[in-house]
Amino acid sequence: MRNHTELSEFILLGIPQTQGLEILLFVIFLFVYFITLLGNLLILIAVVFSSALHTPMYFFLGILSMFDIFFPSVTCPKMLFYLSGQSKAISYQGCATQLFFYHFLGCAENCLLCVMSYDRFVAICYPLRYSLIMRPGICVGMVMGAWTLGCVHASILTSLTFQVTYCGPNQVDYFFCDIPAILPLACDDISLPQTVGSTNVGFLVLMFWFTVCVSYIRIGIAILRIRSAEGRKKAFSTCSAHLAAVFCALGPVIIIYLQSTPKPFLDAIVQILNNIVSPMLNSLIYSLRNREVKRSLKRVFQRVFFVGNR
Repeated sequence: MRNHTELSEFILLGIPQTQGLEILLFVIFLFVYFITLLGNLLILIAVVFSSALHTPMYFFLGILSMFDIFFPSVTCPKMLFYLSGQSKAISYQGCATQLFFYHFLGCAENCLLCVMSYDRFVAICYPLRYSLIMRPGICVGMVMGAWTLGCVHASILTSLTFQVTYCGPNQVDYFFCDIPAILPLACDDISLPQTVGSTNVGFLVLMFWFTVCVSYIRIGIAILRIRSAEGRKKAFSTCSAHLAAVFCALGPVIIIYLQSTPKPFLDAIVQILNNIVSPMLNSLIYSLRNREVKRSLKRVFQRVFFVGNR
């Protein structure tokens, strides 16, 4: 990449229109980031150490918790670093790395949410064949497919973004390195990376939405056929948290990457909700609304506390 640019670093100017609020934002984001890490770590502990949760549904939930730990960690630590008064500079290689892992984890997580919708579809529409269809090898293969798709997607976007020459201004009017903020600083024609990037993102969003919609249409039809009110309530409860996570994940992508005219302040707010707030809400929704997760966590900590007192 050094052969294509004269810049050695970029300067992240932070969230637009928030000058003078750095200390307040630092405290807020530090708290939210801590709750995000703690909540998702607790879910991961419950899934790993509780045999009652060794099912496909909770296997995918554990992987989602891993994504919700890694995904905000791509942007939040650097943002907290410069909000605390430290340097706003980020190296050229660091910027490329940040952009790659942001899109890698974001795409893989969205793909995983589609896999989870398919899992709910099989569980509700084909309950007698669920254990056969969602056997361990298939579940692991689906997760590996999500990782692979995310890696390919991020590699394409990162190579296109950083194959152009950056030789002029290096001030990024944003709080992390992302395509809409980096490309305008290029000295070359950016029509190709913009077009390919928008097409790539648009295709994936369309594919993800189509998969989720088809799954939940079938799920809705199956739920309406359940005669018991208690059965319908249980089926809906298992799907509502996941459906909320899908809207929180895919909605910001549409707003930011598929809009005709970028709006820096609105984009920053949406990205903050997507990067930091949404992973925290996922952990709270899945832990507070799921009795099995809460019971498993209680048993795990009781076991640890009992062993520790022996």
